[in-house]
Amino acid sequence: MAKARRQKKPDYLKRVLAALETEDIANVHTVLVDLHPADIANVLEGLPPESRAAVWTQVDVERRGEVLLELPETVRVDLVKLMDDPSLVAAVHTLDIDDIADLIPDLSDEVIAEILFALDKQDRQRLDAVLSYPEDTAGGLMNVDAVTVRENINVEVVLRYLRRRGELPEHTNQLFVVDRSDRVIGALPISKLLTTETRARVSQIMEREVVKFASLTADKEVSAAFERYNLISAPVVDESNRLLGRITVDDVVDVIREQAERAVMAPAGLSEDEDILAPVVRTTRKRAIWLGINLVTAFIASAVVGLFEQTIAKVAVLAVMMPIVAGMGGNAGTQTLTVVVRGLALGIVTEANARVVLIKELMVGMLNGLLWAVTVGIVTILWHNNYLVALALALAMVINLAFAALSGVLIPIIVRRVGVDPAVASGVILTTVTDVVGFFAFLGLATLFLT
Repeated sequence: MAKARRQKKPDYLKRVLAALETEDIANVHTVLVDLHPADIANVLEGLPPESRAAVWTQVDVERRGEVLLELPETVRVDLVKLMDDPSLVAAVHTLDIDDIADLIPDLSDEVIAEILFALDKQDRQRLDAVLSYPEDTAGGLMNVDAVTVRENINVEVVLRYLRRRGELPEHTNQLFVVDRSDRVIGALPISKLLTTETRARVSQIMEREVVKFASLTADKEVSAAFERYNLISAPVVDESNRLLGRITVDDVVDVIREQAERAVMAPAGLSEDEDILAPVVRTTRKRAIWLGINLVTAFIASAVVGLFEQTIAKVAVLAVMMPIVAGMGGNAGTQTLTVVVRGLALGIVTEANARVVLIKELMVGMLNGLLWAVTVGIVTILWHNNYLVALALALAMVINLAFAALSGVLIPIIVRRVGVDPAVASGVILTTVTDVVGFFAFLGLATLFLT
């Protein structure tokens, strides 16, 4: 969960590559020793796969766990395979419980057993608690290091307690106030704790309105709430409001980053953990499936064109103009689709306002259709001096942009309702719809007018 936002360090990568070329492995260690784990991960990700093993041996064992957390899953899995069981146990043992939980899926049963054996009873229970929740929920995101206090003690007692602890968990901006049953009843901001008279009771200065999350709350809902309320940390509770742990802003940044990467990569059928330097065969295999799906949709569009083969043979200009209708429809639909998918992800577009969004986007599509219908009609007349083709093209433009707007709203809503990520599946469906409708409308109208 500690994946930091990586900054590009091309000088480090260049120095490591230069050292590898001269087989100066000692210099590789010199470059890496003072780097942040996130920067080491950045260097490893930028290396050819065959060079990563040599560099990985130069990363200090006690830092390998943190570096593994920073790496994309595809690269992390490859490096884990290079490590023997004792090295893996040593690397993982340096991590916090929630970070260990992140790495567990990539480890063998033997390594997991050794890690559990090395943990004390309390840490094993904490790890089991985190692993009992799906990774994409509040329970899967949470840390189990929340600091709690009771409401009936005064500030001086709280400060003494914190001094005895010696160290606070990272991103601790507030303490959670709980009752004897560990139910959350409020929060005590550190800022208030440090600026309040020591005789004041916690109940007098605590905040009773606390943003908290049920353990099975989806991670995207958690990230939206952190963004909306500017949170740094928040408690996770069970169905009885008992404190289970806390979510911190660094975990939420990871979720937001992963969502952004998924939004960029998913429409192309790619994983957000795509390794740009992965072996050719592996990359080809992953991408071939998505290209095959797109080929099927292309054949569907071609079949529609084939219905009007005789018309195209008689009026060759139709073949020149028909990509315009499909292209404009695809672009208009993509605009609507992007807005709606974003709205669904942020909870702005819901069933309650879907009709309003649909009507608005339909009006935009029709107005744009009319605007560009006039434009393409005039251009067609000036270019080919064919009024009937111009009329067919103009009407098809209006029809296809209207359908594109409808599809851009309805497709992601329907796809989401059947349990599929709209960002993944909507694009290819939209392209098929706009191509089929565009070709059918243009060629159908042209056939009608010209006969």
